[in-house]
Amino acid sequence: MRLVLLSLLVIFLFGMTYQTRNHPQVRHNTLLDRIQHPFDTRLRYRIAEVDSRFGVTENELKQISQQATDIWKAGTGKDYFVYDPDARLTIHLIYDQRQDESVQRRQQLGQIQNNQQVWVNKNQQLQQFKDELDRTNTLLDAKKAQLNIQINQHNQYIAIINQSGGIPASQRNQLMQQQNQLQQHIFVLQQEINLYNQKIQQLNLQVDDLNQLNQQIDSSVKSFNQRFQPRLFDKGSFNGKQINIYEFESVEDLRLTLAHEFGHALGLKHNQDPQALMYPVMKEQNLQNFRLSAADLALLQVR
Repeated sequence: MRLVLLSLLVIFLFGMTYQTRNHPQVRHNTLLDRIQHPFDTRLRYRIAEVDSRFGVTENELKQISQQATDIWKAGTGKDYFVYDPDARLTIHLIYDQRQDESVQRRQQLGQIQNNQQVWVNKNQQLQQFKDELDRTNTLLDAKKAQLNIQINQHNQYIAIINQSGGIPASQRNQLMQQQNQLQQHIFVLQQEINLYNQKIQQLNLQVDDLNQLNQQIDSSVKSFNQRFQPRLFDKGSFNGKQINIYEFESVEDLRLTLAHEFGHALGLKHNQDPQALMYPVMKEQNLQNFRLSAADLALLQVR
């Protein structure tokens, strides 16, 4: 009987060792779970803590975490994770200064984007105003040319009459009317030119205002880039028993951060591909439509 028990114990220990060596993620499951599910090598996890200041409910976090595990399933064709309300591995959303910093980052980025949109709108209006002034200038040039022709014709006619002995009394009223009309045309045209020049001054002021706004945006972008560096994955951590998330900027950001920490739970280290999930800095990854990279898959082969 003792020999049978000893044999069973040896077989059990061998099975546990084989399972851990070939599927290192199971070491994070409870011993009872491994005994009850000897052929299930999926890593079990559950939601343990969600700080309400993140604005995410426990059920929403559960769905996002499942989406994070789907990244690994889609990239490998294998199920590495399963949600289990009794699991040892837990996920915690812990609000601290990192999330405060993230909130400020989003606020400043939103302000920069709003200012950029204001600049775009003002630039469009400015371009429309400039186009209008260009058309006005073309029209004024045509009016000045036409008025000069009329003035020259009138002066030539006067010169001819003077050479012929002066203006006949019968034509004086007609010539006076023509001269008054020309003077009225000159006055109206000068008024239009003055209005055009006023609008040119307005245009110049708007250009100055737009340039100042552009300088403010450039300064804001420079300050933003200096303060907010590429987001390190230390906004989340895995310590062997739990995944702690301290900061994220969006659902997509949270999903990828969880997937990254799940990678560590699989026993993976960081790699050197900037677009990979297991790269230590979140910068060049496609948050919306992420797929595991060859570098991520290579880590699975050598773990």
